[in-house]
Amino acid sequence: MTLPTSIKCIIFDMDGVVIDSEEIHKKAYFETFNFINVDVTEELYKTFTGSSTLNAFQKLVAHFQLDIDPEELVLEKRQRYVNYFENDPALHLVHGVKELIEKAYQQGITLILASSSAMENINRVFNRFQLNDFFKAKISGADLKASKPHPEIFEKAASLSGFSKENCVVIEDSDNGIQAANDAGIFVFGFRNPLAADQTLEKADLIIDDFSQIYTYL
Repeated sequence: MTLPTSIKCIIFDMDGVVIDSEEIHKKAYFETFNFINVDVTEELYKTFTGSSTLNAFQKLVAHFQLDIDPEELVLEKRQRYVNYFENDPALHLVHGVKELIEKAYQQGITLILASSSAMENINRVFNRFQLNDFFKAKISGADLKASKPHPEIFEKAASLSGFSKENCVVIEDSDNGIQAANDAGIFVFGFRNPLAADQTLEKADLIIDDFSQIYTYL
């Protein structure tokens, strides 16, 4: 995709882009895997990154041919995640993202959050770090029919922005999310988060290591 000559909307992924929560998500997932006595390899876990929790557990149940309701596993994992979220004082925003959010907002750029996380987790993050005032809309992939890498979430985000896809950009740190943006026909920055080093970002339109690299395009 070609970078828009005029960026009117930035669509943010949340985990790994707005908040450094990949590690606590991983801990919560693996505690749940241990709870049901399945041995999940790093390679298999990598395929879950960027997907909704329900979609991840649907894949897990199918892979191991388990006689377990994936929705029950979602609740198990969510309980563990919330415990980490509320009790880990080191949890923080990704370095530089607050500055990018504030700068884009001040320039009149519309901001949309498009995350595979459940809305209660999105609200938990936005309330804790006081982000609500900056964003026009928040979308949870858990409320949609399909999960990333399906493009539905980004198509909806572009629609809610009120601008054409040609004036929107996505910021993603996962290969599933990047694929979703590709299929939605929206330019995507691949953010290289050190905590998601297993993601190749190879299909991103432009790879960045620091959010300040986006400033020049605003």
